[in-house]
Amino acid sequence: MKTACRVVSAVALALFVTVASAQPESLRPLRVAPDQLTWTADPRGYEQALIVGDPGKPGVYVARLRFPANLRIAPHFHPDDRIVTVLSGTVLVGYGERFDESTMQALSAGSVWTEPAKQPHFAWSRTGDVVLQVIGMGPSGTTPVP
Repeated sequence: MKTACRVVSAVALALFVTVASAQPESLRPLRVAPDQLTWTADPRGYEQALIVGDPGKPGVYVARLRFPANLRIAPHFHPDDRIVTVLSGTVLVGYGERFDESTMQALSAGSVWTEPAKQPHFAWSRTGDVVLQVIGMGPSGTTPVP
């Protein structure tokens, strides 16, 4: 009986520690003007500024992406659901496992699209620079479609 009690206690403690460590951080008051953003280069050819959270950790995150003109983002997917808003410019967006211009829709400033978890998608800033805002729930990542 004592052994069973110890095993149950150990399992309960391990479960508590696991759940407690996976809890996302709470939002804190934040005000950020566009000129306060810190942009970093991404190897895929665009710049990113993290505003809230960390896409690699549990919890909400908000990031801005800045695409130069004519950047083609190859088909890929993410493990989390995302909501993307076009802040400036026009971007072409498509869903699927291969880059197919005929299936893309042009989305101008103010437009919104969703990126459901594991849904392959692709984009193209064909006509000029584009700024996007991405909201998601981490942990996130990017998986290229072969």
